[in-house]
Parts: sequence; C-alpha cells; structure tokens
Amino acid sequence: MHKEEHEVAVLGPPPSTILPRSTVINIHSETSVPDHVVWSLFNTLFLNWCCLGFIAFAYSMVGDVTGAQAYASTAKCLNIWALILGILMTIGFILLLVFGSVTVYHIMLQIIQEKRGY
Repeated sequence: MHKEEHEVAVLGPPPSTILPRSTVINIHSETSVPDHVVWSLFNTLFLNWCCLGFIAFAYSMVGDVTGAQAYASTAKCLNIWALILGILMTIGFILLLVFGSVTVYHIMLQIIQEKRGY
C-alpha cells in the first residue's frame, strides 16, 4: 500500500489581521463646583419676587474658582428663598384675586338689589 503523505504548513497570522490597539483617555480631575445657573435663570424669569432670582443668577455667573464654593452656596441659598417666596407670593396673589373677585361680586350684587328696592 501506498502511504499518502500530508504536509501541514505553518503559515502564521493572515496578512489582513489588525493588531489590537488600546485607547488611553486622560481625564483631568478638576474640582467641580455646582453653579446653579439653570435654577437661577428659572427663578429670575418666573419667580423673581424681591429680585432674589436675579441676585442668585449674578452669584451663579461669577467665574472665580477659589471662591466658587462660597458663591455656589450663596446662589443655592438665594434660589431656595426665591423659590419659597415666589411660590408663597404667587399663591397669596391668586387667593387675593379670588377673594377680591368674590367680594366685588357681592358688593355689586348688593348695589343692584338696593337700586331695585328689594
């Protein structure tokens, strides 16, 4: 019998193989201080009773890095007070409008009844 010989050739990696590459992202760790700009802008535009929202917006826009923590704390405090006062004064204004309208309605009703002689 005739033996067939098989030869196996070691070829190595295919020529189109792309070597794995790594990506390095350097992130600089900077201290991030919240500035509350969006909250201050909202309070300035919608709930600006006593101008607290505007003052908070001014504190939020200060670009001082060393005093950023103090300015952020002041802006947060002013925003909280602006929000609380804005909500309370808006509710008070709505209540005043409702009770004032009811009072004016009753006064007008009494005047009309007096003129008709009831």
